[in-house]
Amino acid sequence: MPKAIDVAYVIYQVDDLDRMETFMHDFGLVTAQRNAGQLCLRGASTAPVIHVTRKGPDNRFLGAALQMASRADLEALARLPGSSLVEPIDDLPGGGWRVRTTTPDGVPVDGVWGQAPAEPLGLRDPNPFNAGTVKRRINASLRPQREPGLVLRLGHFVLRVSDHAASKAWFHERFGLVDSDYLCVPGDESQVFGTFVRFDCGDEPVDHHSMLITQAAETGVHHCSFEMQDIDAVFGAHDYLLQKGYRLECGVGRHLVGSQIFDYWRDPFDFRVEHYTDGDVADSRYEPVRYAVAADETTQWGMQPPRTFFD
Repeated sequence: MPKAIDVAYVIYQVDDLDRMETFMHDFGLVTAQRNAGQLCLRGASTAPVIHVTRKGPDNRFLGAALQMASRADLEALARLPGSSLVEPIDDLPGGGWRVRTTTPDGVPVDGVWGQAPAEPLGLRDPNPFNAGTVKRRINASLRPQREPGLVLRLGHFVLRVSDHAASKAWFHERFGLVDSDYLCVPGDESQVFGTFVRFDCGDEPVDHHSMLITQAAETGVHHCSFEMQDIDAVFGAHDYLLQKGYRLECGVGRHLVGSQIFDYWRDPFDFRVEHYTDGDVADSRYEPVRYAVAADETTQWGMQPPRTFFD
């Protein structure tokens, strides 16, 4: 079975690259490469690109890519029915190789390998936090700012699908993803409509989820999510975006599933984007949990999402 080990990038199409670049800079991403038809953005990590925007006549989600564990895994993906041959990546920073695949709903999700890493950007250390019974910051003060901050990496994205079981099986087979937790119909744990999936790295802890696959009447992307260094980075960016007049959907809050501190925004083209920090990590010992709750019951504290959040 081919195995993926990270989310590589997401791809959108919009009719105005300038507006997308301005928003994403304010959101905390950095331009890695731009030409007349394409904008490539990165974060502070060594990933050469994590968000791609292509110019087109309408605004839509074009797909995503997952990083494969090895060249052998990429070639194994290429041998599966419906996959392309291995081909060079000549249109994105970092180069490398890819195999093109398409989900049961027709969403392109590529496997990539061999991208040249970028030089990491300067990222401050996490701010030391003085809890009630543990004091780590001594003879020092914090001075966080209301500012864009700096996104570290692309953590996950969420796909709305027409057939939850078929889509989940497709990602299991082609990318080796494993189940973390389940979303169930409120009051009935037997009816699963969403699964949080993660990469299978054995005893090495990984993010609680790299994707959420959820049944929906309208298919496509729900949101993409970017990790920030700490809670000060999330709140500083939150206040900065409010000052700039951008549209907040919900947050700051703490998720029930995955525990992330989050906020959700709408970009100028009405796509959801999320900041998060302090998320759960899991290894092979983790046992999935079933959550039979409504959307507005998935926040432990903070601003609730609307009940229609996952519709």
